[in-house]
Amino acid sequence: MISRQQPGIGEEAPVMIVSTYPDKDTVSKIASKIVQEGTAACVNVSEISSFYSWDGKLVEDEGEQIAIFKTVSSKKSALKERIRQTHPYDVPEIAEIHVSDINEPYLRWMASASSGASATDTAAGTVAPADAATVRDDDST
Repeated sequence: MISRQQPGIGEEAPVMIVSTYPDKDTVSKIASKIVQEGTAACVNVSEISSFYSWDGKLVEDEGEQIAIFKTVSSKKSALKERIRQTHPYDVPEIAEIHVSDINEPYLRWMASASSGASATDTAAGTVAPADAATVRDDDST
């Protein structure tokens, strides 16, 4: 594992940005563009239920989508700005999460993919996360 004090890949540290969206279509279009542009390596999207206060009223929003954008420190400002530019909400959530510990092969992949490289262009031996389920970093099974 790589600790926050020793990011490993140059000075790149992993960063996750969380935001919520009104529906699957909206977040899918935005996430696809951001990944294709190379601003984020990956975006995880899942349906959630949200409860919040808006204009003095309690709102329960079922079917809202949460997006976890994965990138590296050198891309985080550009990613936040891209989310602001494309977000449909008046007050979008753009929350930065610092990752203090991450496995080195995944960080290498994030750094490479966030630079716009394809999965086949990544550092030697690194695989895309979808393929990582069959490749282990350690000897455990």
